[in-house]
Amino acid sequence: MNSSSPSNILLEAKNLHLEYPVRLYAHAGLRDSFIAAVKNPWDFVMKSPDMLPVLRGLNLTLHKGDRLGILGVNGAGKTSLCRILCGMIKPQIGTLTAYGSVEAIFDVSTGVMPELTGRENAYLLARLFYDTREVPKEQVEEALSFSELGPFLNMPYKTYSRGMQARLVLSLISAKTSQVLILDEVFDGADVFFREKIAARMMKKIENSDAVVFVSHGPEQMLQLCNRVVVLSLGEIVFDGPPREALDYYLKSSSSMFGKH
Repeated sequence: MNSSSPSNILLEAKNLHLEYPVRLYAHAGLRDSFIAAVKNPWDFVMKSPDMLPVLRGLNLTLHKGDRLGILGVNGAGKTSLCRILCGMIKPQIGTLTAYGSVEAIFDVSTGVMPELTGRENAYLLARLFYDTREVPKEQVEEALSFSELGPFLNMPYKTYSRGMQARLVLSLISAKTSQVLILDEVFDGADVFFREKIAARMMKKIENSDAVVFVSHGPEQMLQLCNRVVVLSLGEIVFDGPPREALDYYLKSSSSMFGKH
């Protein structure tokens, strides 16, 4: 929902509760689900599934100028929160108010066609990222040059390594200014040399954008790109503050949770 911002608030999430049916994870695939339904159709259809809590009464406000990092172990609710923030899914309880447009990237293969070349996919992705009928050719070509993929741009995307995919997609999304940009672990596939290059470019993009939400397991990226970090644990925000303090809290709490070795 978009509306007029009361101040410098861009996103406001209140009392978010999200649960997933455990039954979604109880079967290995369609075949097992079909067998379970045939064996006991009444229970399969009528029985209320056990629910797995993912977010529990979470509150989060994103302000203009925030470069927000989200830390948490696997299963803490990071991706689910990001998907709610961009409107991809809705919580069972709670509200989300967006004061402007939100762009989210969850995977470097999102929206691509593997049989097409990197260059062809770049122009397809530009329609998705830039939300316009007229593809901004100058911006796309600048992004392709920035990616340093050279002759590989004319090869099928399916031949790209994870690092090459990250180069292409990150170069494109960082060429466009956004009000709110959500990046969920998309930097993790990039090679170390390109991460340094894209971090510098993202800093420039952040300066020209209103806010960024960034999910990563890389602490150095959090420290470079963020001015605020929240730590999620069991679907709740347990820390919200400066990046260094958040990282220290996260490492200590993770050590306590899994034990010291």
